[in-house]
Amino acid sequence: MKHRFATLTALSAVAVLTLSACGSSSGGDTEGIDMGTESPAAAVPSSSASAESSMEATSSASAEAMAEHNDADVMFAQMMLPHHRQAVEMSDMLLDKENIDPAVTDLATQIKEAQDPEIEELTGWLEAWGEPMEMTEEGMESMQSMEGMDSEMGSMDGMMSDEDMTSLDAAEGTEAETMFLESMTAHHRGAIEMAQTEIEDGMFPDAVEMAETIVETQQAEIDEMSTLLEQK
Repeated sequence: MKHRFATLTALSAVAVLTLSACGSSSGGDTEGIDMGTESPAAAVPSSSASAESSMEATSSASAEAMAEHNDADVMFAQMMLPHHRQAVEMSDMLLDKENIDPAVTDLATQIKEAQDPEIEELTGWLEAWGEPMEMTEEGMESMQSMEGMDSEMGSMDGMMSDEDMTSLDAAEGTEAETMFLESMTAHHRGAIEMAQTEIEDGMFPDAVEMAETIVETQQAEIDEMSTLLEQK
């Protein structure tokens, strides 16, 4: 009896210890699972909120930067856009001709390569500002009033008339070279005048920087065209 009682007592103790160990292990596992589940869940909203905040800040900064412009910037873009397009068209006309001095065709190619990317920039600015690609009649009147200009815009900015463009298109050989160089010289001088106005009155940094580039590069091209004309 004593032996049997001792055995039962020992078995009871083992059972208690086993149940205690299981309970402790189960509790530990549960806590581990809970912690593992809660930590990532808590981190995800925080990371997402941070990303959204960063995107909003970037978008806001970009919008603010594009908004920092004035009427002079808009006028510069609206006037320089058709001006550049005509310069590219003039260059294309010359490049389509045969028997043209390579020095003149190289210049025409140089003008195209410089002004094509600027056309894209000018277009992008006007779109971002919500402005029309061309100056309105109200804008034209305002500009003429400020500058004391007459209604013949071609004389102001060096733009060629439709008749001039037709003549250039029909010209060949040396005549075409001379006409191109003389017309592009006047065209460049008009662009430089517009660029200088932007440098003085503009506010948008990228537009002012483009204007400074136009003054520098197109004055150099005027000098080159003057040299080429002397050789004709």
